[in-house]
Amino acid sequence: MEQTNDQWLWFVDDELVEALARHDVLDPQSKKRAVQSVALVKALSLNMEGKTEQALREIRSAIENGEALPELDWTQAHLEFQLGQYEAALEDYGKVLAAYPNHRAGIYNSALCLEKLQRFELAAEAFRKAAEISPNLAEAALGLGICQLHLQHAEEALAAFEECLKSRPAYDNALYGKAVALQLLGRVDEAWELYTKLLPSNGSNAELLTNMIGLALAKSNDAKVREYSEKLLKVRPGAKAALEGLTAAAIARSDYKTAATHAAQLAKAAPKSYEAWFNLGVAYQKTNRLEQAGQAYSEAIKLQPESDLAYANLGTTLQERGDLPAARKAYERALQIAPSLTGALWNLSHLYEKLGYTEDAEKCMEKVVENEPERVDAWFRLGYFRLLRGDHASSIEPFRNCVSQRPDWLEALVNLGQAQWRSGDLQAAKASLTQAVTCHPTSTDALRALAALSVAMGDYIQALDVEGKLQELGAPLPELAFNIGVLLEKSNLYEDAARTYRRAADVKPGFAEALLNLGHALKALGQEEEARSCWRQAVEAKPELAEKYF
Repeated sequence: MEQTNDQWLWFVDDELVEALARHDVLDPQSKKRAVQSVALVKALSLNMEGKTEQALREIRSAIENGEALPELDWTQAHLEFQLGQYEAALEDYGKVLAAYPNHRAGIYNSALCLEKLQRFELAAEAFRKAAEISPNLAEAALGLGICQLHLQHAEEALAAFEECLKSRPAYDNALYGKAVALQLLGRVDEAWELYTKLLPSNGSNAELLTNMIGLALAKSNDAKVREYSEKLLKVRPGAKAALEGLTAAAIARSDYKTAATHAAQLAKAAPKSYEAWFNLGVAYQKTNRLEQAGQAYSEAIKLQPESDLAYANLGTTLQERGDLPAARKAYERALQIAPSLTGALWNLSHLYEKLGYTEDAEKCMEKVVENEPERVDAWFRLGYFRLLRGDHASSIEPFRNCVSQRPDWLEALVNLGQAQWRSGDLQAAKASLTQAVTCHPTSTDALRALAALSVAMGDYIQALDVEGKLQELGAPLPELAFNIGVLLEKSNLYEDAARTYRRAADVKPGFAEALLNLGHALKALGQEEEARSCWRQAVEAKPELAEKYF
């Protein structure tokens, strides 16, 4: 450059003004022409001194005074861009392009303005045109990729970033954009690999760390979630993504005390965050801080009034606190929003049962099995409710479903047998109860049920066998022995009957009915004196028997 009269003699071409304004090193081979505007020289000098607003006023003044040079429009647009006046810059770049339609810097900078103004469709078209005019301009492909990301066109964004990387393979911005596109496309491992490569030289990049936290959560990598969240907090204290990551990681490892700490910080930093309040509710609930949990869920509901999960969890905390009416309202609201919400249906069923509304409890459980037919615990409770109201026939199916999935389920087998018995299918009942005893030979409940059924079927042989097993287990049942004695006596097996009645009376002293029937059996055996003694003991134990029998 030559210096004349304390003024710089500037030379400009299509890119020179832009480069000078950026303080770029100029290509000495650039084609130049002498500047024709003193205002331009002065404006550029001011801009290099950091006085951009003064520089812009100088240019605008020259234009207003009638100077009509394309470099003035160009410089004005560039200075407006520097000052964030993107609408004005876009208009002035348009003036340049009206005169020079293929002005590559004009097209590219117009694209930048459109991107800043979030007009991503138009910006993408401008970047695409800039890339066509200047195939080696990596920044044009980069801009196109960024716009496509904003437009949620991940595939197109990925293609643009890969095109950019052909000319600049180590371009961090393009690598980062490619990683984001891969992440949006669900190609988690590829995105993770790229982010990991970028991290050493971009360790203070908050956006990069934020995305890595998201990926680490998707990969359920608790250690990396914590690592990147802690790094992000150093770069950006109180960062929402970091606190969310730390909260999620703590919840994932069931460290609810720590989760509560981070979630409380997040709720304070981002009070309009539904997730913050919801997770805080979960953490408080898991640490038995039920009142605080209820408050947190209530805040979450204020932010998302249609949150079925928040209402359901609020119901749980209220139920655990013993406020059943309020819990009922919360569950019912959750189910208005999401009628198939299984957790709320399950809890509401238990609540209805506690309140004595067993029919409503049964209806809830019916919906649970409709939603999750593989859920055996729901089938069991459905069968239980039907047994409770005496509908034995309809309780068979629920218990049968339980047994089909868990053939050794003791309670289901016993209840199935009882339901079949009460419905009149004694053979099916016998099979179910026999299976229960086979799977659980020491279960007194199963043995007693099978013994009672054997008596009802008149099968004194099996009844005696089961009675013997109960005695071996130290759980003799005098009433069972008495009923077996009745069967034996009816079959004229008086000696066996007498032995059985005697066992009943021995186990239960003063068992008047057993003593009475023992007397009858002894009399049938010709042992009248002993029979009278038994009758005397029976009357002494229960005097009202005298009027009935004697």
